[in-house]
Amino acid sequence: MMQEKLDVGKMIFHHTADAWEIWGYPLPRFPDLFVFHVGKHTIPINLSPTKHVVFMVIAALLVFLTMKLAGRAMERQRAGEKAPKGFAAAIEGLVLWVRNDICIANIGHDGAKFAPLIISLFFFILYCNLMGLVPHSATPTGNLAITAGLAILVFLTVEISGFLKLGPKGYLGTIFPHFPGTEGPAAVALAVFMSPIELMSKLVKPFALAVRLFGNMTAGHFVILSLFGIVFIFGQLGFVSWGIGIVTAAIVLGVMLLEMIVAILQAYVFALLSAVFIGLMQHEH
Repeated sequence: MMQEKLDVGKMIFHHTADAWEIWGYPLPRFPDLFVFHVGKHTIPINLSPTKHVVFMVIAALLVFLTMKLAGRAMERQRAGEKAPKGFAAAIEGLVLWVRNDICIANIGHDGAKFAPLIISLFFFILYCNLMGLVPHSATPTGNLAITAGLAILVFLTVEISGFLKLGPKGYLGTIFPHFPGTEGPAAVALAVFMSPIELMSKLVKPFALAVRLFGNMTAGHFVILSLFGIVFIFGQLGFVSWGIGIVTAAIVLGVMLLEMIVAILQAYVFALLSAVFIGLMQHEH
C-alpha cells in the first residue's frame, strides 16, 4: 500500500522546486505588475513572493544580524581593551580570511575595495546553502534564477570595474586582443577573429558560476530524498524493512554531513572565483 501511495519522483520535485506556498500555507499573491504582448501571446510577469524568495530574505537578514551582533560584540570588547573572543572572534576570523586570502590575494592591492562585496556574497551563499539542511526549509541557491542573479551581479562588477580601471581603449583590448609580434592587417584580422571567443569567455564565466552552485546544491538534495524514498518503497517487507531503514538512515546521515561540507565549499568557491574574475580583468593588459 505504501509503495502504491508514494511517488518518490513527485516527492523529490515537491521538496526541491519553488512554489507559492510554504509549510503548506499559500503565500500572498500579487496582481501581475508587468504584462508583455508578443504577437498574439500575452506574457504576464508575477512578482509574488515564493518559497525560495522567503528563505532568500531570511538568509539576507541572517547575514545582517551576524555582522551587526559581531560588530557590537567587538566594540564592547575593544572598549574594555580585550581581544575579541567567542562569536565575535569567529566572525572576525572569517571576514579577515575572505578579505586577505580571497580578495587581496587574487585581486591585488585593489582587493580591499571589493572585499565588502565578496564577503557579503560568501556569507549570503553560505546561509542559503545551510538553510536547505534544516527540516521544513528550502535552499534558495537550489534555484537557477537566484544563482543566475548572483552571477549577473558578479559579471556586472567585473565588467564595469574593468572598464573604469582600464579605460575605453584598454577595455576594448579585452574584446579585440593584440598579440605581440603581429602588426598591420594581420594584427587587425587576428583581433577581429578572436573577438567572438573573447566575448564568449566573458559570458561563460557567470554561466559557470550560476550552474556550478545550482547543480551542487540541487544534486545533494536529490540524493538525500532518493535515499529516503528507498525506505518507503521497501517499507512493506516486514522485518527486512527495518534493516533497510537503518542502513539507509546511516547513509543519509553521512550524506547530510557531506552536504554541510559542500555548502561551505560552494560558498568559498563562488567567492574565490568571483575574486579571480575581478582580478583577471583588473590586471588585463
